[in-house]
Amino acid sequence: MSNTFRIALAQYPIECFEDIAAYQAKLERWVKEAAEAGAKLLVFPEYGAMELASLLPEPLRGDLCASVDHMMDLWTMYDQTHAALAARYGVYILGASFPKDRHNIAPLYGPEGKIGEAGKQIMTRFEREEWNITAAPPQAQTQVFTTPLGKIGVAICYDSEFPLIVRKMAEQGAILILIPSCTDTLAGYNRIKVGAQARALENQCYVAQCPTVGDAPWSPAVDVNIGAAGLYGPPDVGFPDNGILAEGVLNQPGWVYGEITPAKVESVRRHGRVLNFKHWDEQPA
Repeated sequence: MSNTFRIALAQYPIECFEDIAAYQAKLERWVKEAAEAGAKLLVFPEYGAMELASLLPEPLRGDLCASVDHMMDLWTMYDQTHAALAARYGVYILGASFPKDRHNIAPLYGPEGKIGEAGKQIMTRFEREEWNITAAPPQAQTQVFTTPLGKIGVAICYDSEFPLIVRKMAEQGAILILIPSCTDTLAGYNRIKVGAQARALENQCYVAQCPTVGDAPWSPAVDVNIGAAGLYGPPDVGFPDNGILAEGVLNQPGWVYGEITPAKVESVRRHGRVLNFKHWDEQPA
């Protein structure tokens, strides 16, 4: 397991591209900037990959459901581009989630290649009622990844609002939970933020949230994006009194950086003023 490492959380703007090369150039600029700033783990937001729909013919990119189906034509390029950048810059990258086969999938890449995919488990009303995005099948719900940085869990957006989903990750050894998000209201952003802080308190671990930001009027899926990135921990021994280790400026594109020290999770779970993680099972059924 790694000692202290730097994490980069994207406040990621949805943009419109003329061609694939423009998308790849943008992604490399972001990865290069974070790597040069010393980040070892880079986290992109939920549905950030929907900007690829701008490469589709205009009638398709403006059609909420048809755009998802045709996004699959771009999956291989997306997958290979991320793997190549992780290897080139020697970093770990949680790719912006992609509507793969109508599931919400966030892949994790490392210098050694693709590590796996995390699938969203509980769909929002928009996803299930308007967009026909469905819960990932069990084989695509690998939520905890073992890496040289430590065990990392992924709870995509709405999943972070359900304590038992993240609790299972913590019980599997996750010391860091990544929450890529995409919200179109301030209330939606705050729901994810409150969930992230609650999960950090309950499980006495690090929780990192990163959102899409800005407007994309050409896209019916991600036309409005509101949020700020944040890195949270339990407000207890070894962590800030308010539990906030890093937080970005609302809706401002760019990276937000924080420091992760895995040993602090073990320490607070053993020596904290409260022991939420240990005492979880004392709750009434």
